[in-house]
Amino acid sequence: MSHTGSPPATLPLLLRRHDRDRFLATLCAPAARQPALWALLGFNYEIARVREIVSQPILGQIRLQWWRDALDEIYEGKPVRRHEVATPLAAAIHEYRISRAQLDGMIDARERDLAAEPPATLAELETYLDATSSGLLRAEIEVLAGTDGGEAARRVGIAWGLVGLIRAVPFHAAAKVIHIPAEIAQSVDLHEQDVFALRPSPPLQAALAHLAEAAQDHLAAARRHRKELPRGALPPLLIARIARHYLRQLAASGYDPYTPAVQLADPLAAWRLGWGRVIGRY
Repeated sequence: MSHTGSPPATLPLLLRRHDRDRFLATLCAPAARQPALWALLGFNYEIARVREIVSQPILGQIRLQWWRDALDEIYEGKPVRRHEVATPLAAAIHEYRISRAQLDGMIDARERDLAAEPPATLAELETYLDATSSGLLRAEIEVLAGTDGGEAARRVGIAWGLVGLIRAVPFHAAAKVIHIPAEIAQSVDLHEQDVFALRPSPPLQAALAHLAEAAQDHLAAARRHRKELPRGALPPLLIARIARHYLRQLAASGYDPYTPAVQLADPLAAWRLGWGRVIGRY
């Protein structure tokens, strides 16, 4: 019997609501390891939403420090605080020896969220996504295969992060947050007021097309590293199949993030993931 045990009943429900596609991908993994994957997704959800729920950066830093302290307790073998996510996360870490570096990197990157300034370059944004989105993938693959997934995980994670940021433009713009790199904004003459207008515009769509192209490049590169993956590492990477669907929807809309079809969750996500598992391809 798995030491991870059953997660709190509310955790899968929370993930299905707030991180549906990645949650569905976990269902392609062996059932005994799914609770550990849910704990990682829950950890990611908790630290990703910090900026949204605090009114001041210092409050966000306090919340992130809470998670650093929780990791200290877990990795030092101390009693672990009772928490919907921290408790199953501790079990997952102990059973599967998840590297702390991945989790610390995710927290550190989320602290940069609190500055609420757009990245200067695409490379800077990709570094952030490597720490957050790819870091989560690497931790999941550690649970399934005892390794971090290498270049395939890095590429798929960055691509998934880019697609997510493009689709989240309306939400972030309403909160007066911009993730579009300054160098891309300048190249298409996109200004802050264009983003905060909460409607599509040629400069905004041109900027998002640049990000979508970068995502496509990362997905193509990830495919080239498929043969390097260890046995069992596939399930988390299957989100690449859903990313391609979202990119097709974006292209069809002219890279208008306000198009309803772009905001709609992939209705065939479970099928795409299941078929990818059958054929062994992300």
